[in-house]
Amino acid sequence: MSTRYPFTAVVGMDDLRLALLLNAVSPAVGGVLVRGEKGTAKSTAVRALAELLPEVAVVAGCRFSCDPGSPDPGCPDGPHLDGESEARAARMVELPVGASEDRLVGALDIERALAEGVKAFEPGLLAAAHRGILYVDEVNLLSDHLIDHLLDAAAMGASHVEREGVSVRHAARFLLVGTMNPEEGELRPQLLDRFGLTVEVAASRVPEERVEVVRRRLAFEDDPAGFAERWAGEEAALRERIVAARELLPKVSLGDAVLLQIAATCAAFEVDGMRADIVMARTATALAAWAGREEVTSEDVRQAALLALPHRRRRNPFDAPGMDEDKLDETLERFKGDEPEDDPDPGPDGPGDGGPGGGGGVPPQGGEGAAPETDSVPERAPGRAPEQAPVPQGAAGERAAVKAAEPFRTRMLSVPGVGDGAAGRRSRARTEHGRTTGATRPRGALTKLHLAATVRAAAPHQRARGRSGPGLVVRRDDLRQAVREGREGNLVLFVVDASGSMAARKRMGAVKGAVLSLLLDAYQRRDKVGLVTFRGRGAELALPPTSSVDAAAARLEELPTGGRTPLAAGLLKAHDVLRVERLRDPSRRPLLVVVTDGRATGGGPDPVGLAARAARLHAADGTASVVVDCEAGPVRLGLAGSLARDLDGTAVTLDELRADAIAGLVREAQVNRSVRRAA
Repeated sequence: MSTRYPFTAVVGMDDLRLALLLNAVSPAVGGVLVRGEKGTAKSTAVRALAELLPEVAVVAGCRFSCDPGSPDPGCPDGPHLDGESEARAARMVELPVGASEDRLVGALDIERALAEGVKAFEPGLLAAAHRGILYVDEVNLLSDHLIDHLLDAAAMGASHVEREGVSVRHAARFLLVGTMNPEEGELRPQLLDRFGLTVEVAASRVPEERVEVVRRRLAFEDDPAGFAERWAGEEAALRERIVAARELLPKVSLGDAVLLQIAATCAAFEVDGMRADIVMARTATALAAWAGREEVTSEDVRQAALLALPHRRRRNPFDAPGMDEDKLDETLERFKGDEPEDDPDPGPDGPGDGGPGGGGGVPPQGGEGAAPETDSVPERAPGRAPEQAPVPQGAAGERAAVKAAEPFRTRMLSVPGVGDGAAGRRSRARTEHGRTTGATRPRGALTKLHLAATVRAAAPHQRARGRSGPGLVVRRDDLRQAVREGREGNLVLFVVDASGSMAARKRMGAVKGAVLSLLLDAYQRRDKVGLVTFRGRGAELALPPTSSVDAAAARLEELPTGGRTPLAAGLLKAHDVLRVERLRDPSRRPLLVVVTDGRATGGGPDPVGLAARAARLHAADGTASVVVDCEAGPVRLGLAGSLARDLDGTAVTLDELRADAIAGLVREAQVNRSVRRAA
């Protein structure tokens, strides 16, 4: 077994270490979501925590890690009557992004269940993580249905597996830790709320701390066992402190005055539901136990708020998580009642620089960890575009970036046909979840049984198989997999004309507003979005395909205009982007949205002909496309309509993008394409 990096050797990151330790003291806090840039030792800290957890006593031979003192009465391996017990280290189970549902929750042997009437159950990762840690790296990239299973089990402390009326339940109580890089996409607000605490981490900007990080990491890689041995004393002390805090936790008193502060704080920051109040109460109690006190103080409530509330205030993808600490202090002071004085000495190894306390008692900085200054986003009203920052004039003819118009609610755009892409909420697709549309022979393991088709396949053979009783004789060849249809997420690639002919402020503001609206829609429908712009001498990929609407909004905000119109370059750049994405993610179907007036004034001796040939490349690939005609004025050349015909798509005016008009775009494109092909 490889040696893990010691938890106490992690430099800085006080908020992360404190949040992890509080969950180790009280798993009821609800886990930790760690947000941060790549390369900040998020995974290292989480894996190191597992070495600090005390050993657990389990029933010998139980695959579900039942506690000998109070075994689960519904355990599939039970009942456990005076069984032998054994002690083992607390497990840390990692859930990979590409895991299947059966790997997570476990699988039933459907064939034995139908033929023999027995519950032959193979436990999944949720069972393995019981009474330990379940770690999900890149949790924001996990499929929605897996996240739902995961968070339901974490909330209820049990996992339920059902297949065609056959049901198995087992205990699943674990410390849930998820890590994510916000640049790769956000979690939905309702999923954020299911994590107890959240922290933001970033690499230190202090040279001395960075030097110490490198020094310790190199020393660990040179001699892992020797490095771990040098930190063994600090690790043992911290492990003892966790045990002591766990023993003290039931004795901690949460007075009415403190409860009032918690409720007033949640109400003041307008968080939805009551989960925030409960998490704050549990966190404040764990903080008191960690500090060696039996009563919760206002400072515990303040620290709990800074860990438990920032991610619950995010109502909108463009909202930045965070908290107004002045408002928090004012609320706590207003509802402060009689309480014990804060203990100036919170116990051994309390606040300090690098002690075994791991940041114990150190409040989060800035409300959500030491976030990098370059990533900070000013808070703004839900649904509004970012405030426009002044952009200096660039090359000749270039105009400053224009503020986007007010975003609006859009109707759904969808790609024709039935795909096989990742689960989402846009176009029709064959998925693991959805309505049943047919049955087929399973390829590999059976995951979704089509019961009626299985019975029909087995029925003609019952006499030949010697059936004599009421049970149906089922064999492997009789089993049928259900074919289901649901919705998939797509890649919506915008190709935006940012040339001088589009530079009118009102027109570009409307274009940006439309793109911003579709970004919000893509966030809700679990799409990826990309942005190609063209102006001057060529085209650029302003935003590589991503699920991060924050990054998309920022790039859109900074988009300047001016110069010539190299339309062919924009279409060719989009073709290259889609070619690479088809190799990277062949099941995700694209939708191309070209926003232009159709003019082509750069890129070669015949710019219009070049643009037409570039458009026909997309048509040959079968890419669904829509051209948004931005031509204005009394004299219209109809160039956008010609471009749409070359793309084998449809053209609409900019005004038709709004509200209900957008609903018919793709339907019209399908009709037009069918008519042209029939002709």
